[in-house]
Amino acid sequence: MPTHSITYDTYPTPDDLPEAERELLTRAKKALPNSYSPYSNFKVAAAARLEDGTIVTGWNTENAAYPMCLCAEPATLAAAASQRPGMPVVAMAITVKSPDQVLNQPASPCGSCRQQLHEQEGRYGQAIRLILRGEEGPVYVFKSAGDLLPFAFSGSLL
Repeated sequence: MPTHSITYDTYPTPDDLPEAERELLTRAKKALPNSYSPYSNFKVAAAARLEDGTIVTGWNTENAAYPMCLCAEPATLAAAASQRPGMPVVAMAITVKSPDQVLNQPASPCGSCRQQLHEQEGRYGQAIRLILRGEEGPVYVFKSAGDLLPFAFSGSLL
């Protein structure tokens, strides 16, 4: 029977991360107050490092018509594309803040965001290293966004 396993690294705290990844996580955390989340109060922010070293940030933006909300991950990808057209994203840190509890574990990107990150990897032929953390607790690091989306839909199927 076929199986699928996901490999990722766990760091007890951000202090244990390599400096470049710690910097991305810090930038994502600093972007959390920019979240426009008046309905859920669930804040999500991301910081992406581009191939040339540029760091861009993004955050979730809610709308009273919920399907029109914009998650932090595609907002960050759009910011990267508008600031540095054609420049691949090589790493992205994603962090969250809940109104009801202190999150002591990472929150993974939603399915739509996973697909968009996967598409970005395919577009540029460049894996995006994902660094995930809640408000406290461990940090999960994935070598590729594709690790979060086994059996992803691809343009090669069209």
